[in-house]
Amino acid sequence: MNKKVNAKREAYAKKQEEKGKKVVGWIFGALIVLAVIYLIWTFSMMA
Repeated sequence: MNKKVNAKREAYAKKQEEKGKKVVGWIFGALIVLAVIYLIWTFSMMA
């Protein structure tokens, strides 16, 4: 029974790690998009 519990824990940990990586990717992607928008806005104000 202990092996079964360990297998479930490992599967859950793996699933959480994949979700975490996806969230971090979305956050970095959003930050890059916001940086590009800020650059465009800054250059349009200077022109």
